[in-house]
This record gives sequence, structure tokens and C-alpha cells, in this order.
Amino acid sequence: MLCTGDANMPQDVVQNLSAKPPKSKRINIPRVQSNAESEIQPFLTNFRSDMDGESVIPPVFRSRLHELFIQIEKEFETLYAENLNLNEKIESLNERLERESFVGDKQSYDFPDFDNTSSKSFSKQKSISGSSQKVKTAHKLKAQTSKIVSSFKGPNVSCSLIREYSGHKDGIWEVAVARPGQPLIGTASAACIWSVEAGKCLLQYQGHQGSVNSIRFHPSRDLVLTASGDQTAHVWQAVVTLDQPKGHSSEEELGTGEKDDFCDDSLLEGTPTLRTPVSELMGHSSVVMAADWLPGGDQVITASWDRTANLYDVETRDLVQSLSGHDQELTHTSSHHSQRLVVTSSKDTTFRLWDFREPIHSVSVFQGHTETVTSAVFTREDKVVSGSDDRSVKVWDLRNMRSPLATIRSDSAVNRLAVSGAGVVAIPHDNRQVRLFDLNGQRIARLPRTSRQGHRRMVSSVAWAEENSNLSCNFFSCGFDRLILGWSVQSCKDA
Repeated sequence: MLCTGDANMPQDVVQNLSAKPPKSKRINIPRVQSNAESEIQPFLTNFRSDMDGESVIPPVFRSRLHELFIQIEKEFETLYAENLNLNEKIESLNERLERESFVGDKQSYDFPDFDNTSSKSFSKQKSISGSSQKVKTAHKLKAQTSKIVSSFKGPNVSCSLIREYSGHKDGIWEVAVARPGQPLIGTASAACIWSVEAGKCLLQYQGHQGSVNSIRFHPSRDLVLTASGDQTAHVWQAVVTLDQPKGHSSEEELGTGEKDDFCDDSLLEGTPTLRTPVSELMGHSSVVMAADWLPGGDQVITASWDRTANLYDVETRDLVQSLSGHDQELTHTSSHHSQRLVVTSSKDTTFRLWDFREPIHSVSVFQGHTETVTSAVFTREDKVVSGSDDRSVKVWDLRNMRSPLATIRSDSAVNRLAVSGAGVVAIPHDNRQVRLFDLNGQRIARLPRTSRQGHRRMVSSVAWAEENSNLSCNFFSCGFDRLILGWSVQSCKDA
């Protein structure tokens, strides 16, 4: 070990060792790896904080870096504003094309579809050249419109808005129609039972401690099944007339005008409320997103964010089976109308078919979507129709899960769809549209959406009434505009 006091050490070495080392001229400039405004902003904030404190970076470089990051932030803000402006223009052009599609016999009933690739291409090209992008967008819209018009087939379905049901003060997740002979619909985020013809709320269920995500009527009894964010599913009794509920005498169970976080106070004025379930089904460790009755109504299936689906016995409240296999949260579940078959949808881009017709259940996995499968439902023809955030709807044959029979492309994410007894697929979208297709993937109609009609925010769910229900409204939609709309959808041959 050397020391400065060593007598044998040369004097110049001793001086060098005792001198302070020179300051390093190497500058460590932080590297930013971000391509989004939300990611660059925290970095800028931290960078400014570091500059205010001690730093080894010389002031001249600090000042220059500060200027550069301010320029980057402004560029991001400019690009973000331009993209918003472009999206608004595309939406305006789409709406204009839709309005024009109803004028004249030779105009199209459809409008252009923009898939994810196209949208990303628009944003990227916009950042390069705003003026040239406008021209390209216009040409592309014109080309696609010409192509659609050339293959146009006249609409064969008429759609008219009959009734509006209002009172919810939160977005509505689902709408369901009661069995034939019961002119009722049910809605959730607050669980409400409505008279179809009177447009009034007849009963509100307040037994859940969280938002209600799903609602289903029993196939033959006056029971309702709801799924909630409180990690439970409830079965409760809903015996109502057009004027008032009946069959309840306990003031502890049935009250009027109770405050609920999900319903407007005006909706609750004079509206009976129910707080005690017939059965409370527990066992999930996270939000229960959906639930449905199995044929006969003795068992129910639930789907949860805990990545499992549970099969319950309603009478005993016992958990019969817990179904696992999905890699991510479940979003929806639905049962077959006559056979012990169930489908579950998931964020893992798949939906699964569970067969309970044998003592040992079997499962089949359907892969075909690229994003979250938001719903999958059975048809009367033993097919399954699935919808996804990847902006597509696919029709599948239960006997062949390798590839879909038909694929319907759209320009917006798909929410909880429904299929009528006649095989009409109703598709609710994030972009406030509801479109009707047949099982071959052919466009039938689009529900009107104007300043006075239609939804003003995303449409979350749709439901069909039975064909022999004799209701003035045979189709219902609900959305995050807190409205339920009742429609009359009729074939032009029957109109």
C-alpha cells in the first residue's frame, strides 16, 4: 500500500497523489423512450424537479435539455390535437354518408369501415403532412363509398323509435326482456323493472352493495337474477302489475322511495323498492360481470373478474362447479335456450363452450378474435355469435370451432349483442350505433341516430322480445347516456 509519507517514493509521485483529481467532462444525458404524451409528461416533471436541485450536468447543458424537452412536449400536444381533429372530421364524414344513404334508391345503406390498421395509418400520416392526409382521406372515403354503392341492396327492415325510458343517473350496463306474457324489461346498473307500455319503473331492487352489471328474468317464474360488483349474484322476486307490486307484505323487505346511488330521485318517487333476495350466491373473489339461467331455471352460471365461472344450484345456493381455464378476466356468460350448454367470454381473446349434458362436463375453446371478447350468445339454429373489441362479430357452428361461418367487420368496438328468434343479429357499438345483420353476415339495417333519436353515448347492450309477445316495442337498447330506448323493428314485407 502506498502513502504520501513513504521516504522512498519520488517527489513528483507524491505531488500527483496529493492533488485533487480533475473533474470528469463526460455528461450523462438521460435517455427518453416514450411515444405517448401521458408517458413524456411525468418524465418532464421529474426532469424539472431534478434541475431545481443539485445536478452534475453543467448549467449550459441543463438549459439546452430543458428547451429540447419543452419542444418535445409541444410537438406531442400538437400531434394529439391534430389527431383529435382528424377523428372528428372522419366521424363527421361518416355521419354525412349515413344521412345521404337514406336519400334515393341508388344510395348505400352502409358507410365505410375503418379498421385498426387504417386508423393507425391515418394518425401516422397526419403527423407527416396534414394537408396531404386530408386529400388521401377524402379519396379513400370516396373510393369506399363508390364500392359500397355499386353493390347496394335495398333495406328490407324498418326501424322506428317508439319509447324512451329514463331515470337512471349512471350508465346502464344491460337490458333484458321478460318471458312472453310479461310486458316487462329489466335494466342494470341499478336493478330496475319497467313496464314496456307505460314506460314507468315498477320496482327497484336494492339488495346489492355495488353496481349491478347484469340482469336476467327467470324463464318461467317471477324471479330475477342479477350480478354485481359486490362479488355476488342475487335471485330476487319480482311480482308486479302495471300499477304496483304484489305478493309482499313485510315493510322490512318492501319500501318506497329509498335513495339509491344509481337511480335518479325522480325515478324513485312512489316506486317500490326491494332489499331482500331469495338467494344470495357467493364464492367469487372479484366483480361478477354477468349471470344467466340454465334451461329450466334450477341452476345459474356466473362470470367473474377472478377468471372463473361458477355453476350454482338456486334452491340450495350451493356451488356445484367452479369452471377455470380462462387466462384473464371474464366479461360475459350466456346459456343455450334448451340444452345445458354455456359460453363464457373473456379478455384473453377467447370464448369457451361448456357442455353440462353429461355427468363430466367438457369444454371447447374458440379462438378467432384478437382483442377482448365482450359477449357470445347462442342462436336458435345452434350457432354461437361472438363480439369483440377488435371491431368484429363472428358466427360459429357448434360442431366446427376451427373457423367462423361468417365475419362481420365494423368501425367500432362491439358490446353485448343479441340474436332474435328469426336470426337477426343486433350489434351495439362504442360509437353510439346499433346495426342489424343476418347470420350470413349481410347488413340488414341500422337504427336511426339523429339529434332527436338514438343514443348519444356508447350503446352497451341490446335485447329482443319474443316474436309473439305482441308488444309495441320488440327491441330494446341501453347505453352510457343513461337511457333505455324501445324500438319497433319490422320486416318491410310485414309493415
